[in-house]
Amino acid sequence: MIGIFNRSHYEDVIVPRVHKFISKKVVRQRLEQINEFEKMLTDNSVVILKFFLHVSRDEQKKRLIERLQDKKKNWKFRAGDLDDRKLWDDFTKAYRDAIAKTSTRWAPWYVVPADDEDVRNLLISRKIADTLDDLDLRYPALDPELEGIKVE
Repeated sequence: MIGIFNRSHYEDVIVPRVHKFISKKVVRQRLEQINEFEKMLTDNSVVILKFFLHVSRDEQKKRLIERLQDKKKNWKFRAGDLDDRKLWDDFTKAYRDAIAKTSTRWAPWYVVPADDEDVRNLLISRKIADTLDDLDLRYPALDPELEGIKVE
């Protein structure tokens, strides 16, 4: 089974931290809990791939303008995006800290340049494909009790 989580529990640390909804102590506790949770998962044969999609400030501006100008992308825009953009440096510091504190031997982060979507997609797809290859997955064998059964 493959599961994909977009943002997940990392965003629950980053955004409240930047907006000062939680204390430094709570941030530290949440980051420790993330590491403990991911360790428990990997100890139980779960493979974790974490990708941080790094978008430059200029590219973010371009994408926000596109969201306002392209009717097909209007749904992606919210006024709070502009407020958060003013906090770019605070978000950058929070992301760097979270990545540094939750990139572990068992669940490392992969920081992916994401201004160019084709490059981003290639890098992520290649890492996923390589990881799947390394797992040496095989189809399950037929239950020996079912061998020789004839279907009429």
